[in-house]
Amino acid sequence: MRIETKCLHEGYEPKNGEPRVLPIYQSTTYKYESSEHIGKLFDLSVEGHMYSRISNPTVEAVEKKIAALEGGVGALCTTSGQAASLLSILNILQSGDHFVSSSTIYGGTINLFAVTLKKLGIDCTFVDPDSTPEEIQKSFRPNTKALFGETIANPAIAVLDIEKFARIAHKNNVPLIVDNTFATPILCRPIEFGADIVIHSTTKYMDGHAVQVGGVIVDSGKFDWTNGKFPEFTEPDESYHGVVYSRDFGNAAYITKARVQLTRDFGVYPPASAAFLLNLGLETLHVRMERHCKNAQAVAEFLSKSDKIEFVNYPTLPGNKYNELAKKYLPLGCSGVVSFSIKGSRENAVRFIDSLKLASNVVHVADIRTCVLHPASSTHRQLTDSQLEAAGITPGLIRLSVGLENIDDILEDIAQALDKV
Repeated sequence: MRIETKCLHEGYEPKNGEPRVLPIYQSTTYKYESSEHIGKLFDLSVEGHMYSRISNPTVEAVEKKIAALEGGVGALCTTSGQAASLLSILNILQSGDHFVSSSTIYGGTINLFAVTLKKLGIDCTFVDPDSTPEEIQKSFRPNTKALFGETIANPAIAVLDIEKFARIAHKNNVPLIVDNTFATPILCRPIEFGADIVIHSTTKYMDGHAVQVGGVIVDSGKFDWTNGKFPEFTEPDESYHGVVYSRDFGNAAYITKARVQLTRDFGVYPPASAAFLLNLGLETLHVRMERHCKNAQAVAEFLSKSDKIEFVNYPTLPGNKYNELAKKYLPLGCSGVVSFSIKGSRENAVRFIDSLKLASNVVHVADIRTCVLHPASSTHRQLTDSQLEAAGITPGLIRLSVGLENIDDILEDIAQALDKV
């Protein structure tokens, strides 16, 4: 099946007489006919649902759909994008370990990596993703266990050279983890370019309607966890009666461990009702992303012609430093998110935002409705000046998430707000 068809048909196949639409299995528990069978579930020797803290039929259907869209062997849904980021790292790192990350990533992820994980004994070194492989290599240590980046950086709208990052990661025998939230598998599938693990905040484009908070981790099934650097995959897990993930689950070792060990212990599995709403969003993802990209391109071109704009970040604009990478990794478009800076003071940026009438000033992005935010004073407020600079965020930077409204209405709203600056 082609990806547009997968959006509608993957994950759930009703049998004769069953509901055509994915049902909501609103149950925490599952009935079995023998204690022996339940024991086998706990031993991970048979498949099935034992408790909705780690799996549920509705959520499972959505996981299968997303895995198919990204080209992975399995997926694990979580209660937020932050939970997906956290589990993707904790599944392979522990106290005393280190990983390397692009500096142009979401502010909440920077805080998670630089502050919270540090309290757990896990160190992170941030690198300029546009640096040469040789420069990035200098940040690797003997205890480095992963490399992390975002396909399209939030909010700098920088494009990651995925193949470059994959080569660096694999040279060091560690996996590449890519946050593909802004691109979605409609615009880019990082596994096809060498990524080993893909994560999303499903709250964004996958949902698209701002009705559920969630995240997902997708396992490519291609990384060799038996290369000597990851004993947690090759040695018995005492919490599951000595199961050895690489031996017992093969190429699904990573995603299985994340589910039965971390999701079990942290309890960050989404409810069936949230997965149902997410599935509705996924069914129209391919249609929405095409319109988001078309509208964003028009907005970026409009802004670039204004003498009140200092710069516009959108990779497909002529002269943008990521133009060639966009052609390679994002030939269908670069999402609906545009960032730009108003000339003059920070107050000019705030005045522009507050003057918008159609666009909503909300702490959100990647919505069907056009929305706007000032990152330096909101989503990235907790970052230091040097961290803001490294993330590509100036004091006057504005993040505009272009929705699905008529493009003329969007442009007229921007024009009248610019008139007030």
